Amino acid sequence: MAVSGGIVILDFGSQFTQLIARRIREFNVYSEILPFDASLEKIKSLKPVGIVLSGGPNSVYDKGAPQRPDIEKLLELAPTLGICYGMHLLSHTLGGEVKSSTHREYGKMEITWATKLSEGVPLKQTVWMSHGDLVLNLPKGAVGLAKSDSGHWAAVESKTPGHGFMALQFHPEVSHTQYGTEILKSFVFDRCKAKINWDGQKLSSHLIEEIKNKVGPKERVLCALSGGVDSTVTAVLLTKALGKDRVHSVFVDTGLMRLNEAEQVMKSYKEIDLPVKSVMAEKEFLAELKDIEDPEKKRKIIGRVFIEVFERATRDFPCQFLAQGTLYPDVIESVSVHGQSVTIKSHHNVGGLPEKMGLKLVEPLRELFKDEVRRLGRELKIPSVLLDRHPFPGPGLGIRILGPVNKDDLEILRKADHIFIDELRKQNLYDKIWQAFVALLPIRTVGVMGDGRTYDRVVALRAVTSIDGMTADWFPFDHEFLSHVSSRITNEVKGVSRVVYDVSSKPPATIEWE
Repeated sequence: MAVSGGIVILDFGSQFTQLIARRIREFNVYSEILPFDASLEKIKSLKPVGIVLSGGPNSVYDKGAPQRPDIEKLLELAPTLGICYGMHLLSHTLGGEVKSSTHREYGKMEITWATKLSEGVPLKQTVWMSHGDLVLNLPKGAVGLAKSDSGHWAAVESKTPGHGFMALQFHPEVSHTQYGTEILKSFVFDRCKAKINWDGQKLSSHLIEEIKNKVGPKERVLCALSGGVDSTVTAVLLTKALGKDRVHSVFVDTGLMRLNEAEQVMKSYKEIDLPVKSVMAEKEFLAELKDIEDPEKKRKIIGRVFIEVFERATRDFPCQFLAQGTLYPDVIESVSVHGQSVTIKSHHNVGGLPEKMGLKLVEPLRELFKDEVRRLGRELKIPSVLLDRHPFPGPGLGIRILGPVNKDDLEILRKADHIFIDELRKQNLYDKIWQAFVALLPIRTVGVMGDGRTYDRVVALRAVTSIDGMTADWFPFDHEFLSHVSSRITNEVKGVSRVVYDVSSKPPATIEWE
């Protein structure tokens, strides 16, 4: 989907690199991510009107830290924005001084601008910091734009060399930064003079063309269906691109799904005339997961068993490709495709595939965020009952049971989760929340029911609001709602005597517990 005249983002390993790209696309300006060490020739070929140097986990002084000795040549191509590590790299390479801070700045902080950046940005604002280094001395020709409350440079700019640069110590791309969108818009439109060149509302024609270019005219695709939004959109998109005779969609009932979900999913697929083969594999998954506590091992096992089941299911339908509904957040939290991002957790879609599975991979949604996928689904005329479901992880309830997975614990979790979601729908809260679920914790606590002592399980409620899943805030339920849900769960789910509510945001937590 490459489009010339957009913004090129060089990935130095930030967990938010893809989020920068998405924010810029929201302005209807094309953005593309390249590895931090992409050649000048590659960057030039895209004819960018602007360049962004992302954040990253390294210090510019670290051994092996990603570098760009040709920074001055980059600046000759287009105006450049450095974010966090990008600011340090610009300052260090162009003669400034970067040093390790004795006090790491992480989280929300207030900064003050020397002069107004634009009409939409006030002189004082709250931003999201995440760094251990700071710029002590600016490069020659650079001037300070803003300082943090701790007196450190929060924003700088330089008119020389080349097109000049702007650099920010904070992350404007995350929702925690106030007026972050306005700051990015100021760079994209005021400094780069970008033109509207990207229509995110008409993705299907682009993606269908890409699928046809990747999958040969005689090749066939095995589509892994989980029942969620991503895999459903993937299956419909592939079927539209290649036809029903070349796409073999398989739904695996892993035994790790929510209450009555397998039956509901197959009914929905039948209603939209999507041919799907259902495979029952609960015993196989539970046998492989027996006594496994480590969440990374569980994810890898679930990914491996998925592939094994798919291979058996397609023996009479030889395929050359395996399709998966991998999205940007899956890739970011699993492994860096474009740069050096630190692995947070492996995802079964990208972290558990056997090296010799014999199938090539097609992931048509891997450059999209969830809201873009939903828009794509509407473009493909998929009904809202399938599109507006909360995200559900590929490994299913296997990563919502902390510790070993067994059938008894799955039943406890299913019942508790069903009650929580049922109450959200009754109170018209479901559509106000990005994702809600229950996690079963690996602890027991003392309780009392009737006149007897109990020593039963603890469940945690999780509900977050988000735009794209990259950042998230916990939902502020009123006390009466939480009290009612807790009462229902402890009264109706045998084996649970305590309910807690998770009030952690992302970052620093992830949305799922494992």
